Amino acid sequence: MNVLFDKITSETLAELEITQKQFWNIPRVTGGLINMFIKMMNAKNALEIGTSNGYSGLWIAKALKETGGRLTTIEFYEKRQSIAVDNFKKCGVMDIIRPLQGDAIETILAFSPDEKFDFVFIDANKRQYVEYFNLIKPHLTPKVLIVADNITSHAEKVQTFIDAVDADPEFQYEIVETPGGILIAYRG
Repeated sequence: MNVLFDKITSETLAELEITQKQFWNIPRVTGGLINMFIKMMNAKNALEIGTSNGYSGLWIAKALKETGGRLTTIEFYEKRQSIAVDNFKKCGVMDIIRPLQGDAIETILAFSPDEKFDFVFIDANKRQYVEYFNLIKPHLTPKVLIVADNITSHAEKVQTFIDAVDADPEFQYEIVETPGGILIAYRG
């Protein structure tokens, strides 16, 4: 992996990797893939469901800085959201991030109809993945990439989500064997 970040971001990511298990952060390889996908698609409006301490959000936001995009990120726990915001500020990406704190389903339901996303990362309550998927559909651009974490590590909990993506003829998807496993779904 050859992603070059400024010194502060590199150090912050390394610090957050120490607490990976405590905050259920994605592995570095998943962060690198997400960062690359956003740049490849030239994504402009990303949605992250599950901010935690901001680790994955930093990977997303750094790519969006290059594409001229913005990130909306949702976190249920106020303490985690606060830590994430501090990390975003420290790494110079807060200007392109809209952090929302609260229940993801209620937050998505409150989105205005004209709010659209061309990249979505899902890493929150595993049993609700299918609900997130169904609720975000009206907010997706015609070409969109969705990445969902913990697909193999929590296979039973996310099976209804996998089934829903599989049953949707608009989406092509693959499950990639990263630590925890990710599902990558593309509509284009």
